[in-house]
Amino acid sequence: MVSKLNSDEVLYFLIIVCVILIASRLLGEIFRKFKQPAVVGEILAGIIIGPSLLGSVFPDLFNEIFKSQARAYGAFDGLANIGVIMLMFIAGAEVDLKQIRKQGKQAASISFMGIAFPFAVGFLCIWFFHDFIFDVPSTDRLIPALFFGTALSITALSVIVKVLLDLNIIRTKVGSLVLTAAMIDDFLGWILFSIIIQMMNAKGDATATSVLMILGFVAFMLTIGKWLVDKILGFAVKYLTVPSGVLTAAVCLCILGAVFTEYLKIRGIFGAFLVGVAVGDSKHFNHHIQNLFQQFIINIIAPLFFASVGLRVNFITNFDISVVAVILGIACIAKIVGAWLGGRMSGLKRNESMAIAFGMNARGSQEIVLGMIALQAGIIDEKIFVGLVVMTMVTILMAGPLMKYYLELQLKDERKTGAGSDDGVSSIVMNSATNSLLSE
Repeated sequence: MVSKLNSDEVLYFLIIVCVILIASRLLGEIFRKFKQPAVVGEILAGIIIGPSLLGSVFPDLFNEIFKSQARAYGAFDGLANIGVIMLMFIAGAEVDLKQIRKQGKQAASISFMGIAFPFAVGFLCIWFFHDFIFDVPSTDRLIPALFFGTALSITALSVIVKVLLDLNIIRTKVGSLVLTAAMIDDFLGWILFSIIIQMMNAKGDATATSVLMILGFVAFMLTIGKWLVDKILGFAVKYLTVPSGVLTAAVCLCILGAVFTEYLKIRGIFGAFLVGVAVGDSKHFNHHIQNLFQQFIINIIAPLFFASVGLRVNFITNFDISVVAVILGIACIAKIVGAWLGGRMSGLKRNESMAIAFGMNARGSQEIVLGMIALQAGIIDEKIFVGLVVMTMVTILMAGPLMKYYLELQLKDERKTGAGSDDGVSSIVMNSATNSLLSE
C-alpha cells in the first residue's frame, strides 16, 4: 500500500516551497539588478533561511518549518532534484553543435588548455596535499583527485552567456570563441565526471566496462539518438499542439534520458544533459520554444535547487578560511593561466586572451551540481563543499568586470597603434547605457 502525504505533510510541503521560492527569487532579482547572475542570490537565500543563519538565530522556527515534517521536506527534495535534471537539460540545449564544428579548431586550443591545465593542477594538488584539505587522511586519493581536477576545469556556460550579453560581445570573434570553448568544456566535463562516479561505484574490470558504457551512450546520443530525437520532435510538431506538444515531448525525452542513465548507475543529470544536446540540435526545438521552457525552469524550478544548497550545509560552522583560500587560489590560477595560454596559442592578443581567461574562469550551476553529487557520494566533506560554493560565487562575480577591463585595455592599445579591430572588440566602446555591468 502506497503511503500518501497526510494533510499536515502537504501543508508543510507547500510552506517549504513557498518560503524557498519567494526568498530565492527576491534575492535572485536583487543580484540581477546589479548585473550579476541570479544564481548567486538564490544560493545566498538558501544560506540565509537555512541552518547557517535562520537555524542559528531562530532554531525553533527553522526546525518547525523544515524539520517538523520529515516527509514534507523529502517531497521538496524530490522537487529540487527534478529542478536540477531540467536545468542540466537546458544547459545541454545551449550547446550548439554547429558552432562547435564551425569554430572547433580555434576554440579547441582554448578549451583544451582551459581543461587540461586546471585538471592537472587540481589533480596533483589533491594527490600530494590531500591531508591538508581533507579532515580525514586517506591513502586512496585517486577519486578525490580526479573529482577536483574535473570540478576546477569546467566553465559555466550559462554564466558566460550572461556576461557576453551584458558586454554586448556575444556575436564578436572573442565572444564566439569563449562561448564555443565553454560549450566544449561543459560537454567534456560531464563525461569526465560521469566516468569518475562510475569508477567510484565499480572495481576492477567493471571500471573499464562502465567507462565504455558511458562513451557508448555519448556516441549513441550524438548520432542515432540525435536523429531519433529530431524525428520524435518532428512528429510532435506535425500531430500535436505547438508549442505545448513539443515542450511535452522534450520534457518526456529529458526524463527518459535521466531514467536510462540512472538505471545504468550513471547520474540522471548526465542523461538529461545529453538529451538536451540532442534536442537543442533539432530544428523543431526552435528559439521561441526553448526560451519558453528556459524561462520557466530558470525562474521557478531551478531556484528551488540552488536555495536547497544552503539548506543542506551550515556554511558558518563548516567555513574554513584555509580550505576556501586553497580551493579559490588553485581554481583561479589554474583556469586563468590555462585559458590564457590557449588564447595565445589560438592567435589572440595578450589582453584578448586575458579577457577570455577570466570569462572561462567563471563557474556556476555545474560546479554546484557536481559538488552536491560529490557530497552525497562521500567524495568530499561539508568544508570542501562550502569551499567549492564560495569559489563558484567569487568567480561568477569577478568574470564580467575583469572581462570588460581587459577588453577596454585592448581597445586602448588599438587606438594608440591606430590599428582597427577585426574581431569586434571595438563593439564594446563603452556606452554605459548598454554595456556597463555596473549600472542599469
